[in-house]
Amino acid sequence: MRNKILKTFIKTTIVVAVILASFYFFWLSPRYTVPILTYHGFGYENDLLSVSPENFEKQMRYLSDKRYNIISLDKLVEGIISKRKFPRNTVVLTIDDGLKDNFTYAYPVLKKYGFNATIFLVSGFIGTNKRYLNWEEVVEMSKNNISFGAHTKSHVYLPSITDKDVLWEEISGSKKTIETHIVSPSIYFCYPTGGFTEEVLMLVKKAGYKGACSTNRGSDLLNKSNVYELKRISIRNIDPDYSFSNISDPVSFRAKLTGYYNIFKKAKKGH
Repeated sequence: MRNKILKTFIKTTIVVAVILASFYFFWLSPRYTVPILTYHGFGYENDLLSVSPENFEKQMRYLSDKRYNIISLDKLVEGIISKRKFPRNTVVLTIDDGLKDNFTYAYPVLKKYGFNATIFLVSGFIGTNKRYLNWEEVVEMSKNNISFGAHTKSHVYLPSITDKDVLWEEISGSKKTIETHIVSPSIYFCYPTGGFTEEVLMLVKKAGYKGACSTNRGSDLLNKSNVYELKRISIRNIDPDYSFSNISDPVSFRAKLTGYYNIFKKAKKGH
C-alpha cells in the first residue's frame, strides 16, 4: 500500500514538474521584458503617486546590493530594435513630470549609487512653477547621468485635444523647449497618464522621438517590439495592486523587477 502511494506521489510530482517547466519555458520565459520602473514624486505628502525618500533609498540600495544592471532607456530601445537579449537582472529607471523633489531627494541617491535615469519634463512648468524643477537644476542633472525626455508642455491628456496645431505643439514644442536648455537631445516622449491614439503616436514619430513610454496601455500588452508603446511599472509607497507598502512588505517591489509583472495586469485601451 505504501509503495503504491509513493509511486502515485512520484508520478504526480513528475507530471506537475513537467507542466510547470513547460509553462515557464514555452509560455512565460518568451514573454520576459526588461522592467521600466516609473516614479513621480519623492516626499512625505499623502500622495498616492509619491515615494518617501527613505523608501527610495532602500529600493536603490536593494538594486545595488543585488547587482542589478541599470541601463538607460536609450540602451533598452536600441536593444529592442536590434533584438538584443538583456540579462534578467536588467532595469530601467524613469521619473515623470519633473517635480522639484526629483532634485532634492532622488538625484542625490541616484548619484550615490551611480545609477542613470530618464526624467520626463512637463516643459511649460519648468522654471515657472515652484513645485517643479528649474532649468539650472535640469542642466546640472543632465551633466551627471540623468537624461531628459518630454512629457508635453502642460501635462494635458493628449486624446482629448481636437485642435491638431495644439496637439502638435504639445508634442513637438516640449522637445524644442528642453533642447534649448540642455546640450543633449530630448529623444524620448512620455504620454501623460499613458493615454495616446494612433494619431498621437504618429505625431510623436514625426517630431523625431526615438520612442515613447506609456503605462499598461496599448493594443497588445504582450507586444514587446513597439518602442512607441513601452509599458512601465509604477512604484509608489502604497501599491494599489496589493494595498500594502512596498517596503514594509517588499514582495511587491521584487515582483515588479521580475520582467513578468505586466503580463498579469489587465491592459487598458490606448485612449
